[in-house]
Formats: sequence, C-alpha cells, structure tokens
Amino acid sequence: MKKIVIIIFLVQFLSAKAQQSEKFQSLPFGSVKPQGWLRTQMQADIEGFVGNLDKIVPELINDPIYSSERLGKHSKAKDLGNMKEGDAAGDDQYKWWNSETQSNWWDGYLRNVLLLNDEEGILKVEAYVKRILQTQDADGYLGIYDKDLRYQFQSENGELWAKATLYRGLLAYSEYSNDKTVFFAIERAVDNVMQAYPIHNSSPFSSGTGFNGGVSHGLTFTDVLERLFYHTQNEKYREYALFLYRDFSNTFQTEADAQLKNVLNDKYLLQSHGVHTFEHIRTLIIAKYAAKDGALDVALSRYLEKIKSVVTVSGGAIGDEWIAQRTADASHTGYEYCSLEELLDSYCLLLQKTGSAVVADEVENIFYNAAQGSRHPEKSYIAYLKTDNSFEMLGTKNGEVEPDRKLTRYKYSAAHQDVAVCCNPNAGRISPYFVQNSWMRENESTLVATLLVPNVLETTVNGSSVKIVNETNYPYENKMTVRIRLSAPTSLVIKIRKPAWATQVLTNERFVYDDNYIKIERVFKENDFIELEFKTEVQIKKSAKNEHYFAYGALLYAKYIDSQEIAGRTYGSKFTDVMYQPTETIQYHFIDEHRAKYKKNEIVVRLFNSQSNRIEKVSLVPFGKTILRQAAF
Repeated sequence: MKKIVIIIFLVQFLSAKAQQSEKFQSLPFGSVKPQGWLRTQMQADIEGFVGNLDKIVPELINDPIYSSERLGKHSKAKDLGNMKEGDAAGDDQYKWWNSETQSNWWDGYLRNVLLLNDEEGILKVEAYVKRILQTQDADGYLGIYDKDLRYQFQSENGELWAKATLYRGLLAYSEYSNDKTVFFAIERAVDNVMQAYPIHNSSPFSSGTGFNGGVSHGLTFTDVLERLFYHTQNEKYREYALFLYRDFSNTFQTEADAQLKNVLNDKYLLQSHGVHTFEHIRTLIIAKYAAKDGALDVALSRYLEKIKSVVTVSGGAIGDEWIAQRTADASHTGYEYCSLEELLDSYCLLLQKTGSAVVADEVENIFYNAAQGSRHPEKSYIAYLKTDNSFEMLGTKNGEVEPDRKLTRYKYSAAHQDVAVCCNPNAGRISPYFVQNSWMRENESTLVATLLVPNVLETTVNGSSVKIVNETNYPYENKMTVRIRLSAPTSLVIKIRKPAWATQVLTNERFVYDDNYIKIERVFKENDFIELEFKTEVQIKKSAKNEHYFAYGALLYAKYIDSQEIAGRTYGSKFTDVMYQPTETIQYHFIDEHRAKYKKNEIVVRLFNSQSNRIEKVSLVPFGKTILRQAAF
C-alpha cells in the first residue's frame, strides 16, 4: 500500500502545479564524482566488462557505421552473433543496431573513465571523440546513413536513435572538458536534423505500418534537445522536442505506450517493449515543460500512474522484454537491465524538474536494489534479465519455458551477445548517471544532496569555489560526514534529502524541514563539516499482489539461495558466462509473527518453511549481495 500512496502523492503533486517552474538545476557532467564503495565498483567495471567490451565484441564496437560504412539503400543486415528466435524486427533492425551498441557503450565508458580520472581511458576517449568529429559532413550531418538514404525513410530505421545515443556521450565529454569544438559540432548536427525535418512541416516518425522499434527509440533525441536547452536556454530546442512528441503521437508506432491518446486512455494497459516505455517518460516530461500551458500535465500524471503497476517493490521495471499488459510480480515478470537504466534516467529528470523527494527515493530504490541485484556480486557481469525472486539462473525465467523460443537471457555475462549487446552498454551508463544526479542546485547559494551516495562535489557558489565530500558507506550504513571546503568563510544553504524510511534525524546542526529535505543555512568555515545519522527500523513492504518484502533503510533484504555455478560461453581468456543451479529448493512464507530484527547488516526473521511445515528463524542479506534469492514472501 505504501508504494501506491507514494505514487498517488506524486500524481497529485504534479497535477497541482500546471505551470510550475523547475525546482532544481542539474550540474554539468563531472561536477560530482564517486567515492568509497561505488568508486571501487566502477573501477572494477573498467577492469571488467565496461572497460573491455570493445575487446569482447570488437566487430560490434569497432564497426565504422558512422564513417566508412554508413548505411545506404543497398546495405545488408549485419551478423551480430546473436540468436534471433522471437525477434519481431526482421533485417532492418540489424542494419542500425551496431550504432546503439557502440554509442551507448562509449557513453558509459567515457563517463566512467572521466569520473575515475583514468588516464589511459581518457586518452582513448579523446582519440574517439576526435575520430567521430572527423566523420561530420560539411552540412553538419553526423550519423549512420549515406546521402542516398538519410532522412528519406518509409520503414524501420535508426536515424534519430543513432544520433541520440552518440550525441549524449559527446555532450557529456563536452561538459567535462569544456571543449567548445565538440559542443559546436553537436549544435551543427542538431541544426542539420531540424533543417531536414522542418518543425510543423515534416513527419520524422512516419515509417509505414511495419515494425519500427528503431524509429520509436529515436524519440529519445529529445534528451539531446533538452541538454542543449540547458546550455543555451534557446527555446527552439524545446519547441522542437514538443514537435517530435506530437508527431510520434500522431503516427503509427509499434511501441506506442507513450502516445498521447494511449496515455490519456484509462483503459489502455502498458504493453510495449519495456525499455521504450520507460525512456519515453523523459520525452513526456520535456514536452510538458515545453508546452508551458499545462496541456500535458494530466498526461504526465497518468503515465506515471500507469508505470507504477509495472514496477516491482525492488524498482524492477518489467522488460522481459514486452510488458504485454501484465502487472509486476516477484517471480513471473522479469526486468531488463536496459529498462532499469532508462527508468532511473527518467526519474532523475523528473527529480530535477519537481524536486520531489519521493522521486529521489524511487531512484535510490532502482539503483541500490534492482540494479545492484542484477549485477553479479563478485564478478563484473550483469544479468540481461532478472526477477525479484530468483530461484534459478539457467537461461529461463525461474524455469518457465516459452514455446518455440530458446531463452538465454537469465544468466550472467560480460556481453550477452547470444541475445543482444544492449544491456551491457546500458549497465555501463547507470552508475555515472546516478552519480551525476546526486547533487543539484536550487539557486545560486543553495546546493542539494538529492541522492545519498559517497561522492565529491566541486562547483561554485556566488563565484567562489566549493568542494563537498560525502564520507559515507550509505546505503550499507545510514550515517554520513559531509565535509565542506571553501576558499573563505561563506554563507550558503545545504539541503540533504531525508529518506522516506528515516524515522529520526540525528545531528548537532540547526535545521528545518523543507519538503522532506533537511535545510541547513549558516556561515560555513573554510574547513567545515556536517554530521548526520538517519535512524530507522525494519520495514515490511507489500506489493499489489500481497507479496511481503523486508527492508532496512534504503535496502531490501532477501534469503540467499545456495547454488552451483555452471560455466557457459567464453569471450577470450578473461570472461565466461555463468549460470546457477540451486542446491536447495525450500521456499518460505510470510507470517504475522515474524519478529524481524536488524543486526550487523542482516535481518533475522521468522518465516514458515513450506517443506518442513515449521516456523524457522531465517537470516536475510542485502538484495544486491545475492545471486539466487527469495525476496518476496
């Protein structure tokens, strides 16, 4: 019931302010860097799948699809090395797919190495950026199609999608390095799109009546437009984003959950490929603020309300791979890692616009539970698909079999090439995006810790440099020391989000609550600090299907299921896919007299053993530290 109350509050919050101003401002990429356990994990990923994907699948990452092998009318579909059972797209999708794979990977890779100050990686990124910019045509075109085909489509294509994935990474590099040459190249490339698809006088999303997943992915081009608006405040970018959403809504789309007519139809149930459904939240947010007149306020509220029914208690957004009018279930609906990244990114944008601490709680839930719980806890691998209750990882969903389709998605891999190399590139993006949004600015003198994580912020306040280090092991501990470094004593406001689960805040600071943020306003010395601790207790979370979860602080806890590792496909000498066969089959059931207690990063609870028909004391561990698990009882 708590999750439903949270969403209802959010819907009411959004609906109440038809022309609300944007609450927070995002910071340029690189202003916030990871520290502590998250930095260690990101460094392990650079040494693991994130830093090596170009070596694991070089034929995909190094395909010169943006340069010497741009696609033309006579281009053939490429062999991506995957099995195609169950694919709806046909050959056209495989023509553009390498652009998604490599551009999303570069986006994640460059963000990781820049945040980690990885000198070797930075040199590699600089060479990549230089190489990509050399592919830009004199008219500004920067994309994957040759002149005989670009902007002239009557069927499935990846024109805008290939640009969106590429430009997002280039913009991050431009913000970090302050390289005006890169920024100018992106401006020219976007102007080229706007000239080829004139606003109100073209239809970029018209592509016939066949499958057009790449076309609808292209709606995320609004991400690029929104970031250009952030930098320039030029309204033409938001106006064009609104135009794209309206054209998308008025054309045939196979991934149509976010079309306005479907969003406003109370009887319409979400059914599209999950990742499309969740990434399109951002477009609707951007379009709402571009409209300015409140015309899309109700639409955004209703879309967020629909989303709540397809997300598990852990934050896992159904994406296995189509939502197919189902509701979230702990054992029977899986979530794709791509969907986790896209929903998190969308909620981060919503957080920036509204400032809602409720949204920030949801972002943390996705990252600390569903996303960490879809990583291998010891190896630098991810699960393409995962469920909250994970009773086996042998390729299929907890042993379920779909007729005429061989599923290989439920396993851990550094690439998942037998399915598609899409989730691994997106897995490389999720930590940098989370870190970037962990601090925001409310005004020139107010900095806001929106997401709680060990990090370091470097920015300015009223023209003076500020460095803030959050020393914490959060979410594994609920205390933190926030160290402030200033060039001179400065009056500023620091706001720190109070998580919804916190029952008490312990600090010696004088503060007031401001919309579930702890507001501290004083003159800070050159070397100053804030100490905080959030008190809490074991919480019972309940899903819409009456499934019970145990939580403490930001983390869910689960019964770890012992298993046997089974090796699978090997990529070179370093990376081997792994599956897991359970060595125990006991399933437990919730009882009212559970007597749950938290002790030393475990929850000890009484549960009913369905095999022995007895009540037993069971230890639960953090959700993200598990491979096989029972999380819902």
